[in-house]
Amino acid sequence: MTPPASVPPLVEACCDSVYTARAAQQYGAGRVELCGPGTGGTTPSLGLIVRCRDELRIPLHVMIRPHTNSFRYDDDDVVVMCSDIVAAKSLGVDGIVLGPLHSDNTVDAQQLAEFVAVARPMKVAFHRAFDHTPDAFDALDHLLMHGVDYVLTSGHSRTALHGTSNLKALQARAGSQLVVLAGGGVRADNVHRIIEQSDVREVHARATDPAIIRDLVRAWETAK
Repeated sequence: MTPPASVPPLVEACCDSVYTARAAQQYGAGRVELCGPGTGGTTPSLGLIVRCRDELRIPLHVMIRPHTNSFRYDDDDVVVMCSDIVAAKSLGVDGIVLGPLHSDNTVDAQQLAEFVAVARPMKVAFHRAFDHTPDAFDALDHLLMHGVDYVLTSGHSRTALHGTSNLKALQARAGSQLVVLAGGGVRADNVHRIIEQSDVREVHARATDPAIIRDLVRAWETAK
């Protein structure tokens, strides 16, 4: 069941440091996605995960991505990723974030199934590699088949605001099985339109500048 519009959306903050994670929590983020360096993020260090887990009261999801070359992973990458998932689980992380694709950018269902099995009982999110897939609904069906809990997407569009119709259709297809997390240019001046036009109830924003999270949360609170 979709929560009523009066219920504020959950804001997930993409953070790359203890400082940004702590500030995002202080400003009202409902969850942190923790990433290491590199375009699109990589697996954060164990030390960073440990410190953030100690500092945060809100759920902590960790990126599992060994490199930024692509979203394709060879056998060695898979071994590394599974080891990182096990380490994250041992540190009390609530969820992992990943996105294995084939060379044609379709979802690598075999790798995804392996990662999900290793991750449980943690939550599993599929990151914006989803927006590289040639068919969003075919990709979503693979995610649903393998029990993925979240998908971060702009609705196969340049930004979440441009992709609201696709976001709405994806969430309708997923129903209660999976949460569509709207990401891509989500800011205080457009979050209401994104929520109202897409019917999603969770949004994602980079918290390199924690003020982005502060302004997102305030925009909803002041309008209500």
